[in-house]
Amino acid sequence: MRFFWSQHFISLAAHMNFFDKRGAMKALIQRVSRASVEVDGELVGSIGQGLLLFLGVEKRDDHQVADKMLSKILSYRVFENGQGRMDLSLADIEGGLLVVSQFTLVAKTNKGKRPSFSSAAPPSHGELIYDHFLTEAKSAHGCVESGKFGADMKVGLINDGPVTFLLAM
Repeated sequence: MRFFWSQHFISLAAHMNFFDKRGAMKALIQRVSRASVEVDGELVGSIGQGLLLFLGVEKRDDHQVADKMLSKILSYRVFENGQGRMDLSLADIEGGLLVVSQFTLVAKTNKGKRPSFSSAAPPSHGELIYDHFLTEAKSAHGCVESGKFGADMKVGLINDGPVTFLLAM
């Protein structure tokens, strides 16, 4: 009986990513006709057709997780081909990418009536991973704009579809 419970626990823990040392970065992407972000009334980033990306960083996220997320976003097929099927990626259409940091994406909302941010990266770590993500994005893709980490931002967009996906690593 003891072996059964041990195996059951290990199986359950593995299913719940208990042993996973990596984080659970989240990215909310929206296909847009255009999008912009302002800080203190000043326009700091804008794109035409492309993706608006809200990026949430957790405590355990690292450069490897950020790199995997970037690769997925640039190749994720959410743009329509000539037959009206979502078969083209941001890279395929050479669209813009507007990246906005948003720690509220990683909130735990399953208990109570108030979100918990216990899994969110502290600001210094979050900014480090966010900056790495931006550097790699600008290196890999032509048109990348961004908001300002930790700032109160006003985001405007024309959602194309609407088409919205939540990606997690």
